[in-house]
Amino acid sequence: MRILDLFVVASMPIMKVLMLTALGSFLALDRVDVMGESARKQLNNVVFFVFNPALVSSSLAKTVTFESIVLLWFMPFNILLTFIIGTAIGWLLVKITKAPQHLRGLILSCCAAGNVGHLPLIVVPAICREKGSPFGAPDICHTYGTAYASLSMAIGAIYLWSVVYNVVRVSSAKVNKEVNGDDSTRVMKSTGTGGMPSPTLPDQQNYTEPLLPSKNCSISVCTHELSFSCAKSKGTVKVSDFDKIWQYLRIISRKLNLKAIFAPSTTAAFIGFTIGLVPQIRNLIISGNAPFHVVQDSALLLGDAAIPIVTLIVGGNLLRGLKGPAGICMSLVIGVIAVRYVLLPLLGIVIIKTAVRFGLVHSDPLYQFILLLHYALPPAMNIGTITQLFRAGESECSVIMLWTYGLASISLTLWSTAFLWLVS
Repeated sequence: MRILDLFVVASMPIMKVLMLTALGSFLALDRVDVMGESARKQLNNVVFFVFNPALVSSSLAKTVTFESIVLLWFMPFNILLTFIIGTAIGWLLVKITKAPQHLRGLILSCCAAGNVGHLPLIVVPAICREKGSPFGAPDICHTYGTAYASLSMAIGAIYLWSVVYNVVRVSSAKVNKEVNGDDSTRVMKSTGTGGMPSPTLPDQQNYTEPLLPSKNCSISVCTHELSFSCAKSKGTVKVSDFDKIWQYLRIISRKLNLKAIFAPSTTAAFIGFTIGLVPQIRNLIISGNAPFHVVQDSALLLGDAAIPIVTLIVGGNLLRGLKGPAGICMSLVIGVIAVRYVLLPLLGIVIIKTAVRFGLVHSDPLYQFILLLHYALPPAMNIGTITQLFRAGESECSVIMLWTYGLASISLTLWSTAFLWLVS
């Protein structure tokens, strides 16, 4: 196809997204206040708990089979590559720009995590419906495009809440530690023998009674092993191996935030995989002759509402970047834009073309297009949610989102055109 024809095919979905985003921004204005902050929060909860899971589960259940699982193995690896490469380039950006400590986690997250969930769900089905699409029959393209994008959303949610969540958590913890260290004061007094000061408390008193017996008695306290032994009682109390393993699992669960990782969309993806891969369940729900096909039809009906509502919410959220000053220099914003819209797409073309050449990715042009699209997306919107949880760079995140999503209309159109030309 000619470049101009591909540009028209790629630009139409972006124009639709822009119109819905502009409508969301208009409805979120203080004068209108139809989609104010509280309304957006409630809508976001409905999308998070109802519409997105319905869309993901229904799409995957309809298209996933054992054969397709073998063909789609490269997608989780591809999204992981975007996280790894983005984090590495983001680390270089932090070092070059000498970003302040409280913004380093935000910069790394914006460079690493793209919006691999909602934007592919918006762009890919819309391209499939366009006249002149290089992906074949619109209905089949729409079905498989939605399934690919749903799988992308589920995988992206797992990586986002396991990687980005902990990057921001560690970064904010360092900032809080530094602040607490700077604010704390210690009262020191001289020992009188050599002039070395020692810390004291305001109400310090002298105690002559030992707190613990000093003869043949020891305490060993560690996060990995708890034991107490004393020669007087000749007894030892040890934590069992089972209790140790259980404690380790609880620590890992708290650190990784498993509740967030197994979000409703991720759980819905597992349900969709189960329905699609188990023939007995699939025959009960999928296809028009299935006795419980009304369940699938209802899920599809709910899922169709997810995309327009999410686009409206995104438009309303972008207004936060215009309200109030933010302590972020434009060099960091420009750096994030360069990483997401220049460096990552170029590297993505090299990676996907190399994978196709060596037979790691099958020849489906729609599948290749989605893999390429992973490298050209703006930062994930959930990064803003994570920064709110730790109160680390909330206003700065809004500014980055405003600029990256404002330029996404141009960037996505150009890169989608290039990707369509490469796969067709």
